[in-house]
Amino acid sequence: MDDVHARLVRAKDASRATARLTSDDKGSALEAIAKALVDAADEIIRANGQDIERGRADGIGESLIDRLRLDSKRVTALADAVRQIAALPDPVGQVVGGHRMPNGVALEQVRVPFGVVGAIYEARPNVTVDIAALALRSGNAVVLRGGSAAKESNSVLVRVMRDALDAAGVTPEAIQSVDDFGREGARALMQARGLVDVLVPRGSASLIETVVTESSVPVIETGAGNVHIVLDESAPLDWARDIVVNAKVQRPSVCNAVETVLVLRPAAERLVPVVVPALQAEGVTVHGDETVASLTSDVVAATEEDWATEYLSLDIAVRVVDSLDDALAHIRRYSTGHTESIVTTDTRNAERFLAEVDSAVVMANASTRFTDGGEFGFGAEVGISTQKLHARGPMGLGELTSTKWLARGSGQVRG
Repeated sequence: MDDVHARLVRAKDASRATARLTSDDKGSALEAIAKALVDAADEIIRANGQDIERGRADGIGESLIDRLRLDSKRVTALADAVRQIAALPDPVGQVVGGHRMPNGVALEQVRVPFGVVGAIYEARPNVTVDIAALALRSGNAVVLRGGSAAKESNSVLVRVMRDALDAAGVTPEAIQSVDDFGREGARALMQARGLVDVLVPRGSASLIETVVTESSVPVIETGAGNVHIVLDESAPLDWARDIVVNAKVQRPSVCNAVETVLVLRPAAERLVPVVVPALQAEGVTVHGDETVASLTSDVVAATEEDWATEYLSLDIAVRVVDSLDDALAHIRRYSTGHTESIVTTDTRNAERFLAEVDSAVVMANASTRFTDGGEFGFGAEVGISTQKLHARGPMGLGELTSTKWLARGSGQVRG
């Protein structure tokens, strides 16, 4: 009889095999996965349809439905991302640093795989493929807990990827799922110290908090995205309008979508009457303070709760602040440390913002939607880390490796 512990042990054993794979071996395995995903697209979409139907019946909300959905375009995009990952430089064995000791011993610090990467996430079947591909390219095995909302989708995706590995001559045990064990599987994954080397949670703030507080396995914390854009008095009207609308509307259900816009008071009369209607024209509900409401119409009165809310929907909070100092203070109080951007042509304001804002990604004159592993050139991402140890921001191949020191001597002893 299979049990969750047995799967974790097999993943650990498989990690020793994946660590020995050559770069070409890993690239070929990923190419096989990409082809298999395309070939199985109809089956994947049918399974995903069952998840969506169940999700709607359970009332999980449109933002989660959007994250859950896989259509032919998204399956093709998944396969393309796998191919992009396959084409990236292999991080394993890269020399990070080194020197020769005075006694002649040569030291090298090189990148090595973690071993077993665990992931706990919800309603994101794309993460099943992204994390598996990144883990394999960096020489790791992976154990996945994708949640009940995407159960059917993930089951097919894992099977397709395991079969592809087997056909490519790579142990399929390098990809494991504990979904069929339900919450027991998640608990086992969080307590698998010695079998799982690092755990990455992706999802709601409550899910992330649960994993961080209950796990005995080291956790790389990904955070919720209460994302801000600041518009100062020098912001070009078209930049302000286009960046804010794109950051909110292009895909509102994801963590890099903007949730709060802060307008400096000297710019309010010029920008608010343009930016707010542009958002409303795209179906966005604007929650504004008294100044915003006085400059536009159909604005919902903002409350204290709005400034702290990650909507993940076509809602946005807009506030007029007196100065850049006040904008920075607001961000310090309410930000989750994910992504913040300023729209300005004032170089001093831009550079001050970039220097002082303490978030994983800080931008000037660009949409927050660019905070993404694919957009950053990583092929895909494990998640966006909002912590400060080991990894911060979009996590790609390098963030799934550790290092070790190699010492080469010729008989030296310490005196």
